[in-house]
Amino acid sequence: MPMPKVGDQATIDKTITERDVALFGEVSTDMNPVHFDEEYAKTTRFGGRIAHGMLGASLLSAVIGTKLPGPGSIYLGQTLRFTAPVRLGDTVTAEVTVTAVREDKPIVTLATVVRTSAGEVAVTGEATVLVQG
Repeated sequence: MPMPKVGDQATIDKTITERDVALFGEVSTDMNPVHFDEEYAKTTRFGGRIAHGMLGASLLSAVIGTKLPGPGSIYLGQTLRFTAPVRLGDTVTAEVTVTAVREDKPIVTLATVVRTSAGEVAVTGEATVLVQG
């Protein structure tokens, strides 16, 4: 695979469903009631159920592993900042943008962001990725 260039960008869109939240809770063992119990979630600052923050963030991995840099890419690091909730039924867009390419090794730095269908930034951060070629 060719080495990505600064400015290259890729996205994935996904609508977050009840099934997604249930499966993510099962796999991660995160059964926080804010994700599963509407009555409890109504008492929180969110006013209703929300998806796991890491569920939205995990879509960044999907972009990295399938689109940019693509198959064989290996995470070396990721920072995350959660800035808005993702609600069940939201269609989110996970986006990565190449911000730096090392000249001495096949390593790229990516700006990472997850946006809700309302345009709110739900997750932001930076990834460092080894490009397999």
